[in-house]
Amino acid sequence: MRTLPGFPRYALAIAAIASGATFAAGCRAVTSAHLPPIHHVFVIVLENKGFETTFGAETKSPYLADTLTKAGALLRQYYGIGHSSLDNYIAMISGIAPTPETQADCGIFADFRQTGMAPYDQPIGKGCVYPLHVQTLPNQLTARQLTWSAYMEDMGLDVQRDARATCAHPPIGAPDPTEGASKDDQYATKHNPFVYFHSIIDFPSCDSNVVALPRLESDLRSAVTTPNFVFISPSLCHDGHDTPCVNGEPGGLVSADAFLRRWVPMIMQSPAYRDGGLLIITFDEANGADATACCGEESGPNVEQAGVRGPGGGRAGAVLLSPSIRGGTVSDVPYNHYSMLRSVEDIFGLSHLGYAAQPGLKSFGDDVFGGR
Repeated sequence: MRTLPGFPRYALAIAAIASGATFAAGCRAVTSAHLPPIHHVFVIVLENKGFETTFGAETKSPYLADTLTKAGALLRQYYGIGHSSLDNYIAMISGIAPTPETQADCGIFADFRQTGMAPYDQPIGKGCVYPLHVQTLPNQLTARQLTWSAYMEDMGLDVQRDARATCAHPPIGAPDPTEGASKDDQYATKHNPFVYFHSIIDFPSCDSNVVALPRLESDLRSAVTTPNFVFISPSLCHDGHDTPCVNGEPGGLVSADAFLRRWVPMIMQSPAYRDGGLLIITFDEANGADATACCGEESGPNVEQAGVRGPGGGRAGAVLLSPSIRGGTVSDVPYNHYSMLRSVEDIFGLSHLGYAAQPGLKSFGDDVFGGR
């Protein structure tokens, strides 16, 4: 079995000591969730589309809006947690609320300067790259001897933008040259939340785990080589962000749908998916005009409103696919990115990080899996 270490045990202990607490004390206890046996979770994140745009009658993404909803579950009340992109991605793997810098997508790749700690382990301060003691889902998974990988489309293709093909990010304190796309490389650091945590980038295992997208195809060939947690970020063109794209593709939902048509069947035909897999497809946020929220979301200690113009990131929707989900399922239970993190943590028997631990926040439940 290929080992995919995300955070060495000794480093986990060091990080806990640095934070002045034990790792277990930094999280909230797991509550019982009625979930089917799932061994591999796949997440694909698309960009900046509201629910009606994606799933309405005039959709330009018929594969997602029609074919895949008929094969799985449509979550009609799934919300982003903020605006713009990066704060949503960070929330998905850590439960951490926005800062002014992550709301602005961190044009400068600056360290987070912590001045305190708020309830639910929310760091108080300013900046982008969180200190070593701040934990993430990958750290949790590795501590439980589970595996994870993040697959980034186009990463490393243009050495002027992202000089590395693994764990690519700007130097600390430097401008981020990937804020916009280039013709040959449309990777965006701001869509790669893993590199905003010293508990990941300070260790050589980041190069093993945060890799370019083509490796996913070979990793899917067996359940043994498929990580327990897979996070996929398409390029700025294929995630729907750019319209049109700098390489001449149409972009928007048209290119996002084409990306899904290529990769979703590959995932669903893989041994890991067929034997206890779950695929989550969602958007980081709705369009910027929609700053609605759900689920009692708190904006956190560093900003007045997580959605800049309102409390959240708007209604974007999500589609879940699994052998454990009956096709055509529709749920109107409110969920957001903190709910998704909580659900993944429940699936793997982990504690709840950050705002994933809020009382009353729901994990995916019988409304999603109850049809089997």
